[in-house]
Amino acid sequence: MAKINETSSFLTNMITAGTSITGDISCNSDIRIEGSLKGNLVAKGKLVIGSTGEIKGEVSCQNCDIEGILDGKITIQELLSFKSTAKVTGDIITNKLAIEPGAIFSGTCTMKNDTFVADPAKKIEIIEKKS
Repeated sequence: MAKINETSSFLTNMITAGTSITGDISCNSDIRIEGSLKGNLVAKGKLVIGSTGEIKGEVSCQNCDIEGILDGKITIQELLSFKSTAKVTGDIITNKLAIEPGAIFSGTCTMKNDTFVADPAKKIEIIEKKS
């Protein structure tokens, strides 16, 4: 029998089409953006920017699929995936990158295969310790 008060790792936050948010978002699970966000987003799980989704700001998360528009710095701990409809402008730090034909990307990309975290502030600490 399942425990009712047990937290679930498959819960997903959602910003629906037609919704516009100005400000920063931080979440402990997955999040899907179909609306508009002007601000920074930090997610411990996966971020999906849907085909109607748009983010203007910095993004930091575990994994990310982009179908819509992103304008800002992107720090992904594992896999960043640009779908064919993606339009991305900004600098990328990721472990793995997948780009479908048709996706548009303008910026720089740094691939890391060593240990790093999705929190940009902690990433700076790790780099400083290695120096």
